[in-house]
Amino acid sequence: MHFFSILLIIVISKDKKMKMNFYDSFNARLRSVKKIIRAQKERYDLYRLGSVQIETEKLKLFNSIELSKIYNSKEIYDLWKKSNIAMEKFDLPNDTGGVNRGDRRAIFYLIASLKPQSVLEIGTHIGASTVNIASALSVTSKRNKPKLTTVDIVDVNSIEHKPWQKFRVKNSPKEMLDALGLAAFVNFETNTSLDYAKNTKKKFDFIFLDGDHSARSVYQEIPVALGLLQPGGVILLHDFFPKNIPLWSNGSVIPGPFLAVERIIKEGGNVQSLPLGKLPWRTKLGSNVTSLALFLRRP
Repeated sequence: MHFFSILLIIVISKDKKMKMNFYDSFNARLRSVKKIIRAQKERYDLYRLGSVQIETEKLKLFNSIELSKIYNSKEIYDLWKKSNIAMEKFDLPNDTGGVNRGDRRAIFYLIASLKPQSVLEIGTHIGASTVNIASALSVTSKRNKPKLTTVDIVDVNSIEHKPWQKFRVKNSPKEMLDALGLAAFVNFETNTSLDYAKNTKKKFDFIFLDGDHSARSVYQEIPVALGLLQPGGVILLHDFFPKNIPLWSNGSVIPGPFLAVERIIKEGGNVQSLPLGKLPWRTKLGSNVTSLALFLRRP
């Protein structure tokens, strides 16, 4: 039977269950088609770029990080628990398009374990990851003064526009850091990731890429980030979906970061992604899964 004939029958039918089943099936197929189209467009835009050259010597080795050891560290848990009491008062929502509560905790654990002295964050947004990075730096860098630079294309602390209020957040990122007594070692930059990288002379132990998630942008950001790394440094990616398979029940996928890494590896880059996978705590949608992934050097 012709599709439109079936559709007409369902529309005029009084069977509500039949209608709901049809609409659910139709919407699921539509979402699937949209995902395919988006991924293909991302891939097309990505491969319009010329190949990039990457230097991986400064990256930390893939086999030097034991995620389970980090997740199950009693010492790090105690540090996080104490710091989280102070951060909870900001009541940052879980659905702002930024890092969820479980991801924030994972980032804190990574910083506390790796103990970087200098961190670069691309994509400040509402400051959810920013305050967790700063908090972890403050409790693990007792002897040396840590440094955190966070970059966003928007002035995230603008008194005039108050961009944080669009996401139901009460305080700007700087106000939160001031309240925590951490603002002194955090530097805010309003710029694109690539322009900032071209003009800075700073070097970093840990770089968190959470800005423009398009494949085209991430493919260009990674080589630049590698050039800003100190020896033994790491890069952390957000919204990394291995093989671009959905991680959560809502079926959503952001294809850019995986496509960018996939191309770098295909072109001979001596690198490997390490998805953080299932965490021992909740992330979102009743799941323990995170889209965070480390970008490391193959042994």
